[in-house]
Parts: sequence; C-alpha cells; structure tokens
Amino acid sequence: MPIVAQSTETTDWVSRFADEVIEESERRAPGKPVVVASGLSPSGPIHLGNLREVMTPHLVADEIRRRGHTVRHLLSWDDYDRYRKVPVGIPGIDDSWAEHIGKPLTSVPAPKGSEHPNWAEHFKAAMVEALAELGVEYDGISQTEQYTSGVYRDQVLFAMKHRGDIDAILDQYRTKKGPAKKQQGQKPVDEAELEAAEGSGAAAEDDGSSAAGYYPYKPYCGQCEKDLTTVTSYDDETTELAYTCSACGFSETVRLSEFNRGKLVWKVDWPMRWAYEGVIFEPSGVDHSSPGSSFQVGGQIVGIFRGKQPIGPMYAFVGISGMAKMSSSKGGVPTPADALQIMEPQLLRWLYARRRPNQSFKIAFDQEIQRLYDEWDKLAGKVADGSVLPADAAAYARAVGTAAGELPRTPRPMPYRTLASVADITAGAEDQTLRILSELDPENPLASLDEARPRLDKAETWINTQVPAEERTVVRDEPDVDLLKSLDDQGRESLRLLQDGLEQNWSLDGLTHLVYGVPKVQAGFPADATAKELPSEIKVAQRTFFALLYHLLVGRDTGPRLPTLLLAVGQDRVRKLLGA
Repeated sequence: MPIVAQSTETTDWVSRFADEVIEESERRAPGKPVVVASGLSPSGPIHLGNLREVMTPHLVADEIRRRGHTVRHLLSWDDYDRYRKVPVGIPGIDDSWAEHIGKPLTSVPAPKGSEHPNWAEHFKAAMVEALAELGVEYDGISQTEQYTSGVYRDQVLFAMKHRGDIDAILDQYRTKKGPAKKQQGQKPVDEAELEAAEGSGAAAEDDGSSAAGYYPYKPYCGQCEKDLTTVTSYDDETTELAYTCSACGFSETVRLSEFNRGKLVWKVDWPMRWAYEGVIFEPSGVDHSSPGSSFQVGGQIVGIFRGKQPIGPMYAFVGISGMAKMSSSKGGVPTPADALQIMEPQLLRWLYARRRPNQSFKIAFDQEIQRLYDEWDKLAGKVADGSVLPADAAAYARAVGTAAGELPRTPRPMPYRTLASVADITAGAEDQTLRILSELDPENPLASLDEARPRLDKAETWINTQVPAEERTVVRDEPDVDLLKSLDDQGRESLRLLQDGLEQNWSLDGLTHLVYGVPKVQAGFPADATAKELPSEIKVAQRTFFALLYHLLVGRDTGPRLPTLLLAVGQDRVRKLLGA
C-alpha cells in the first residue's frame, strides 16, 4: 500500500502546485489526462542538476495521481539536438569525435566500448536505469523519432507559414541584446543563452535568421548530416525548400511536406511541443527564466500554435558539496547513477522533495552524507511516533514511495555512519561485518547482512569510492609500547576503567555510555551525570581520553566513532592494544 501524502492538509510546495495544475488542466482540457513534461538532452552525462528537471514534475504528477487523477509525465529525450562539441573527460572518445560536430546526437557514434548504438542512447541508458530505481513513471519520447517519422510535419509547415509572426516576436528581444559574434551569413547569436541552453536540454543553435530571411526550420545536410546549413528559399504553396551546407558545400531543394531530416530551432521547437502535447506543467532552469530566454519568448510563440504556456516554476541549481555549478558538457560530473551507488533512492528523492524548486541545495558525496542520513533517520522516527510536522510528513511520504506503492527499502536501517565505519574497519569482510553488526544490539541481534541491505552496500561503496586512502581506518597490529610506557597514572587509570567495563557494556549503547563515562568517574562524578551537572573541564578530559584511544587503536588523532570502533576491533584485540 502506498504511503499517502495528506496533500489537502499540508503546506508543502508539491501540494500547492498540484492544486494549481489540476485547476488549470480542468480549465484547458476538461476530462483529459493532466500533462506534465520534462526535457533532457543526452549530449553527455546527465547529471544531478538535470535530475531536477525530471523530479520536479514527477513529484507534482505523483501527487495528482494520489488524488485519483490520470496523469501523463512526458519525458522528451532531445536526442535530435546537434552534437555541439567533444566533452572533456569522457572515457572511450578522442579528438576524432570532433568530425561529428553538427550532427544529430543519434548520428554520432557511442564512445568506444559502449554496447549502445549511438551517442544519445549511450548517455540515456544510465538515466533510464536511475529513474527506474527512483520510482519515476514517465512516457519517454525520442525527438529523433518524432521528427524523422513526420509526426511534427504539420507543425513544421505551420511554423514556416507563420515565420513572419515568429520573427517579429524574436525581433523584440534581438534589439535588446548587446553585440555578439557573427557567424557566416547569420545574425548575432546570444552566446550566454547558448551556454545556458547547454545545461538545460536546449540545443545550441541560432534562431533561424540568415541573409536570405528568417526560417525557423534547420535542415540536417543530406550529404554530411550536419546542421551547418542555411535555408536560401521557401515556397509556402509547394513547400519547396532550398538550402546549402557550409560544411561540405552540398545544396539541394526538397519538399518540406515530404522531408523529415531537420527540426525547428529551439525557441520555436519548445513552444510547438507545449501546444502539440497540451502541456500544463513544465519547469525550467534559471537559465531559461531570464528576460529574453527560451521560456519567456516561448510564452509568446506558443500562441501562434494556438496553445498556452505551461505553469513553469524556475528551478535552481544543484551543487555537490561545494563544487561549482555542474555542466553536462564536462565529464566527471556526478550523475544520478553515481548518487545511487552511495545512497538509497528514498534519500535522493527526499533531497529533491523537501526543497522548493527555486531553492538551491547540495548533494553530499563527502562526510556530509552521514549527517544527511542522521537527519533522514530522525525524520523517520518522528513519522513513526507521530511528532512530525505536516509538510515534513508529506516530503517523507513522497520520498519513500509513489502512488503505485512504496519503494524497496532496507529491512533494518542501521545508522549510515555506523555501517560506513564497520565497512571501513573490516574492509568488507562479511563474517566480521556480521559479527560487529550483531553486537550493536545484543538483545535483538542481526541474523543476516541482508537485513541491513541495501544501505550497508551503499555505505561500503561510499567508503571505497569517496573516502581518500589516507583517511581510511587501519587498526594497529601491535600495541604502541612507547606510548603506553609514557602514560601517567591518570592515563593508565582511564584505560583500566575502560577495560573493566568492556564485557558488561559490550553493545553500541553500552560502549557509548562507557567511553563518555570514564572521564566523569575519574573526576569524581557518576558515569551517567549530565552535561549540566559537570564542569567544562570534563569535556576537555573526554577529548584527551578519546585522542589517547584513537592513537592506541588506529595510530591517529581521530577515527570512526569510538563505540563502533571498539565493537569492530573486538574485546580481545582491544585489551591487547590497550596494554592489558
């Protein structure tokens, strides 16, 4: 059974948009499915910033489904976009891929070693798999198939017939732009908009202007397949279109009513799709929401196609633990598949659900992931005991499942930081891992590692892929004899008190109480005295004691949480290293 977000009683952003979208859909297309849309360009790795393009409408669509409405979430794969440049850092490609610049992404070879037929399919594949794991339901649409099969033929002919009206709208914004570089036979192109388009699914292209006039259609060359073409004439009656290619010199005249090797320029293509699909809701990145941008201009052009602009919230950028804004043209940027290697889909969904679209946020690949998991588990506890706030409850419900049901979850979700520490110390040895995890709660021991999966596997992957080698934990093989000999009476007494309490307190909670209690007892206070009852000097004594234990166990000032570390090392080895 799905966990239902009590949308009418919450104030979360998803519910508010769902209210607005349902009302607008009933106004525009009563009795028809509600249509929301996303667009992704598989020009390179589809990163975690691009995921917001999908998650924002997904969450709204899912809320609408929970209310009993029929919804279509269209995901347009902009695989008929031009190949702009050779991305940096992509395995399996070299400078020879530059010869394909200007071709459709589906006509560019996949990187060497790929099992996919072309560039677009190669980069779509990882995103398709990630969306399935995230529980995102959508109708995928290949723009290559739409254009080459003639699905948009009437819309293309309509745009060409009304090119004067489209040109007049675009001209309002051309006059406001500063000088930009001219390309051969073309009016200035706004380079900032092209760079913005790169990260938002828009193809980097001119707006259709040329010395021969304005034409909103761009043919791909019949000889070299590139879009370095210029339309030189067009006849509305016969639909005869003539073009030349500056890349190879080829020219031809075709009937556009029979020709399917080209596409509308981006600022016309997008509003055409809004009208054709009847889109009610589609977000856009901040790049497309600025004055003169694709979304703003499209809001006027869509009227030519007798359609209306969707409700379109701006969404902000997604960062990665202090990294700069992500760009899909560069290799090495974290993707949803990368994130799902180290975190459960519920946590990743929650990061997108809990923040309004216009709020930026970061996804942690560093130590911050442990704090995020602590926050997530604390929220789950509040949901379980009924103390959660309504908006937080809604975000939690959207994270753990969809209208179709709950996502698969870890049966026994132990703290992520504990699992990571255990994976670090044991180097993945399953027998040792099971021993340690079973001792965390002796009254309810873990029977099998499967109970802790997949969270355990995610934590282990994080340790192995994201934690530098110099920060990994290596337990000493032999006692640090010199350090043990140098201890004063207080230092030796602290180790004796710890060892005396090991057997009686051999659990996560017990060892936590023990290691914090030793300095209290040495100072003449009860082991369970609270911070308010203690002088500030006790905290200093605790830090000194902890540092001593770390040095004796792992040869460093810090390490995993001491209770977890002690459990991982085991009683006998702990006693040996502490000089029993």
